[in-house]
Amino acid sequence: MKLEAGISAVITGGASGLGEGTARLMAARGVKVGIFDMNEERGEMIAKELGGTFALVDVSDEASVDAGFEKVRAANGQERIMVNCAGIAGGMKTASRDRKTGNIRAHSANFFSKVIAVNLIGTFMCTAKSAAGMMSLDGTEPDGERGVIINTASVAAQDGQIGQVAYAASKGGILSMALPVARDLAREGIRCNTILPGFFETPIYEQMKPEVKDALRAYVQFPARFGTTEEYAQLVATMCEQVYINGEYIRADAGARMPPR
Repeated sequence: MKLEAGISAVITGGASGLGEGTARLMAARGVKVGIFDMNEERGEMIAKELGGTFALVDVSDEASVDAGFEKVRAANGQERIMVNCAGIAGGMKTASRDRKTGNIRAHSANFFSKVIAVNLIGTFMCTAKSAAGMMSLDGTEPDGERGVIINTASVAAQDGQIGQVAYAASKGGILSMALPVARDLAREGIRCNTILPGFFETPIYEQMKPEVKDALRAYVQFPARFGTTEEYAQLVATMCEQVYINGEYIRADAGARMPPR
């Protein structure tokens, strides 16, 4: 799917981090950008700057997702590109002991459910609803491609750290969706791929203490730094434009493997 004027893209989590970087690259290529995010003020600002459309969307709420697609499609037309970047983090062990009091607690089921709802179910809902919309489009030359969906998992899907059981489970689910979604949609000319980012300069990591970032950087091979949102966006662009990549996942991590903690 060539990034060019005349096509539309929807990006969840497009008001910051990897989603914002993707929105900016696509707008620079002439793509009409639709942004889903919970940060209304920043989302509206970025959409205005890029000549796109913002929708206040909670990706874990189906009515909110439906309303978001309705708003963006009314302004930009049916999207041919769907990029899911929205997600939440947070840490909690499966079971833990307070070393001072000796009290033991199990992982909160509510917290686990929330992470799954936003990261995994939110990605699935946007994937499915976008695919249904893409099916109404004519295929493009030369292969009859109607659209492409790119989901964001994490290297935590494969080497989750201590306290990341909910996050790793949600991202592992996203990773596992790529091939069956690609197979489901193959006859319709719609592709699905997944990116597993490592350490990137996003708001989550920007809030860390310098010494914590330095410790994580030690696990990166080459280049020995955090990735940029522009580099993530470039990989999204490659996955969009290289039609023969389908049902796949790519780690974008400079050879890093996450340590236990």
